[in-house]
Amino acid sequence: MLQKVHLKPVIPFEPVSADSIPGGEQWTAQVKWDGVRVLTYFDGHEVSLYNRKMNERTMQYPELTDISLYCSASSVILDGEVIALSGGKPSFHSVMKRDGIRQPDKVGRARKDNPVVYMVFDVLYCDGEWMFREPLFRRQQIIAGIITPMEGIQPVENFDDMEGLFDVIKAQGMEGIVCKDITSGYAVGGKDRRWQKIKNYRDLTAVIGGVTFRGNIISALLLGQYDREGRLWYIGHAGTGKLKQEEWRALTGLVRPMTIKQRPFVNKPERVRNAVWVEPRLTVKVKFAEWTGSHTMRQPSIQAVIDIRPEECILE
Repeated sequence: MLQKVHLKPVIPFEPVSADSIPGGEQWTAQVKWDGVRVLTYFDGHEVSLYNRKMNERTMQYPELTDISLYCSASSVILDGEVIALSGGKPSFHSVMKRDGIRQPDKVGRARKDNPVVYMVFDVLYCDGEWMFREPLFRRQQIIAGIITPMEGIQPVENFDDMEGLFDVIKAQGMEGIVCKDITSGYAVGGKDRRWQKIKNYRDLTAVIGGVTFRGNIISALLLGQYDREGRLWYIGHAGTGKLKQEEWRALTGLVRPMTIKQRPFVNKPERVRNAVWVEPRLTVKVKFAEWTGSHTMRQPSIQAVIDIRPEECILE
């Protein structure tokens, strides 16, 4: 009988933003998959899934819980990205339809409507041993030895031609790449330049601080982020993106009980006429072209309503 080990959820290693691709033979690049970071914990008996904020996601992705189908380790912690494809490319909007499920009876239908793929790119623990101090190239050898690729489960591929990979990513309109030092260990809860992300486009998470209506349905969101002193700054408004009409209606229902009289933003938005202020409790992921001189987003596009705490939406 396999011995049960106690595996506590951890905060995963994060890449830092970079403007250029690093040089040196120790570097490799991977596709930056636009999905949900998920760590898989298998203690020898049970499988549990947690996101990077250590919130459990076992219910949302039951196809990952039968670990014996794709992993031969007797106990393991895998790190990867859960993605959902739309038009052959990762769609954050689609994967959030899975990640946002809170009722177990809705999971079965969601699995059919939005199948996911688990892109495995690291291993933290394997067969009773921690892997933190092992170099990345060794951890990737371990992944190759224990993971059986199949529909819904794929190890992430390395690319030595980092510039070439980034050119492909730009041509496909995908999120970006992550450059990794293959000699580096894994820093739990860390974030440093051993992993560097180079984005093809900008995105961020923002708090809804106000809305405008067209008839009885929200037509646009007034968005903000917090500074280090906890003040909410307006950074732009968005009324386009991935949300469908039924999702705008659902968002309207959530917002109506949250209306307030006083503006929650420190600064005054350029569009205040007909704005309805709301308690800053709901958050969204936004894609945008660039920052303007007044530090608002140019061409913002709403990707999804997300489940993170408002105070985590911090001004860079």
